[in-house]
Amino acid sequence: MEIKKAIFEKSSPNIENCPKGNLFEIAFIGRSNVGKSSILNMLLNKKSIAKVSKTPGKTKLINYFLINDSIYFVDLPGYGYAKLSKQNKFVISKITKSYFTDREQLKQIFLLIDVRHEIQKSDYSFMVFLKSLNKDFIIIFTKTDKIKDFLIEDLCKNYLQSIKNLYSKNIYFKSSSKSKNGKEEILNYIEKTIN
Repeated sequence: MEIKKAIFEKSSPNIENCPKGNLFEIAFIGRSNVGKSSILNMLLNKKSIAKVSKTPGKTKLINYFLINDSIYFVDLPGYGYAKLSKQNKFVISKITKSYFTDREQLKQIFLLIDVRHEIQKSDYSFMVFLKSLNKDFIIIFTKTDKIKDFLIEDLCKNYLQSIKNLYSKNIYFKSSSKSKNGKEEILNYIEKTIN
């Protein structure tokens, strides 16, 4: 898939405020600070179309990026950051839950996982939530540039083994926003998904 045009369209505080119409949506979600915005910037070949923050939990809205005037990439609020106030945690949970429950335009979910960590309770709980809705998802392992190359494959396989009751696919992606590793593979997969 070649990205010829990518523009930030809007930030939505709730489902009612999301774009109208029938364009397919490709959702990106993961724990706070997993690197969603960095991966989006890499895929779209733009340095800061998606705002990157070192403060976990910064994204509190559903952010829409219009790609080639034909599909949306959707950056969703992260989950699992305990230091947010209860009110903020609730808002994020509500937005995320309603998006995955009610958004008919949703075509593909990419769940981003930091390759450096073993299964986290929040990630596992979120996978259980997606499964309860019969929502399929594909895992993108992020931050592979922070691990020695020869360790990456084993870390990915060990992680997948720990969630085999929730994720039986053979497909997953290894990515780094720094080295741009995984970019072409992810975009090619998206192209197959929407065609």
